[in-house]
Amino acid sequence: MNDNARQVQRIYLTLMLGNTLAASFIWGINTLFLLDAGLSNFEAFAANAFFTGGMVLFEVPTGVIADTVGRRASYLLGTLTLAGSTLLYYFMWQLKAPFWAWALVSVLIGLGFTFFSGAVEAWLVDALRANDYDGPLEPVFGRGQMVTGFAMLGGSVLGGVVAQVTTLGVPFLMRVGVLLAMFVLASRVMKDVGFTPRPATHPLQEAKAILSASITQGLGNRPVRFVMLAAPFTMGVSIYVFYALQPFLLDLYGDPNAYSIAGLAAAIMAGAQIVGGWTAPRIRGRFHKRTTALILGTTASCVLLALLGLVGNFWIALLLLALSGLLFAAMLPIRQAYLNDMIPSKQRATVLSFDSLMGNTGGVVIQPALGKAADVWSYGTSFVVASVFQLIAVPFLILSRRERVPADTSVGDSPAPTVP
Repeated sequence: MNDNARQVQRIYLTLMLGNTLAASFIWGINTLFLLDAGLSNFEAFAANAFFTGGMVLFEVPTGVIADTVGRRASYLLGTLTLAGSTLLYYFMWQLKAPFWAWALVSVLIGLGFTFFSGAVEAWLVDALRANDYDGPLEPVFGRGQMVTGFAMLGGSVLGGVVAQVTTLGVPFLMRVGVLLAMFVLASRVMKDVGFTPRPATHPLQEAKAILSASITQGLGNRPVRFVMLAAPFTMGVSIYVFYALQPFLLDLYGDPNAYSIAGLAAAIMAGAQIVGGWTAPRIRGRFHKRTTALILGTTASCVLLALLGLVGNFWIALLLLALSGLLFAAMLPIRQAYLNDMIPSKQRATVLSFDSLMGNTGGVVIQPALGKAADVWSYGTSFVVASVFQLIAVPFLILSRRERVPADTSVGDSPAPTVP
């Protein structure tokens, strides 16, 4: 990797660090925050479903913004939108707002995140290619995963501790502060490299053309389509499990007010991300095909999730949580590299946003269903049900493997197909 490519990687890692740190302040206590605001389990996970619904609604439009106005502009809009909507969350908690208000602002928070999804990853890949980096993408995405893990570890633990010594609302104010700092930093260091923003003279026509090409390179591209169709089951389940772990571990621990223990769940996932990001390129090196690693990793994750729901011991649950998180983290850079090697630059942000949309669609449906299962039976039972949902992703990954595309065996630069 040359010096210019290293500089691109440093900026990318800095953006990942700041974004994740800001987000993770509340990850360990978000469900507890919603329950403390007077919502039921069903309402709390329904609010999360509105958040993912907002991401589904805005993923493609914000992807089009990133592919026309620019990836930098999309990132800056994301920091401001997420900071403002998070501040509204804090005020609604103080006012014990009705559920409809939580649903509405959750959609706005989803909007904020969609400005990031696709844009930052597309910015990285294009800038690396423009600076003559022709190596595999797994090491770069793996480093991003490690930085994300470190930020998540520090942010989730700090958020849990701060919530315990102050109130559940303070970590939300911490998120706002870091997001505003990232806005200032990104406005200075993030430049669109390897991609020329092209604001449209006819925005609707341009958006329609990009969306059409993105569908061609997304759902119209068979190996990409099957990976996307697996996303609702893997991502939808992972979103639910992450937030359900907070009250689940508190139940096993026996102290409903031990907020630092709730933060421990997010911290363990963060540690797993660090190790998973480090192991991703090494796991990739042991398999001829990327899809082999994805299929085996997803299957093993289902087994661990089912076991997590069946155990009644706090410490064993922590061990299973760590193993499951490590697998998920190790698979993500491989999946990112596989997709990016099949997507052309001009539609990269929109296609990646569409992929995120597919994953969040699963969250919209699966979260309330599993939240209801937790209300009717238990959190443990809901995890067993979740493992069955996740297992549905495996046949789609097998179908993608059968397409035998070069990206499946790529160990270096694998140019994506182009479209007119």
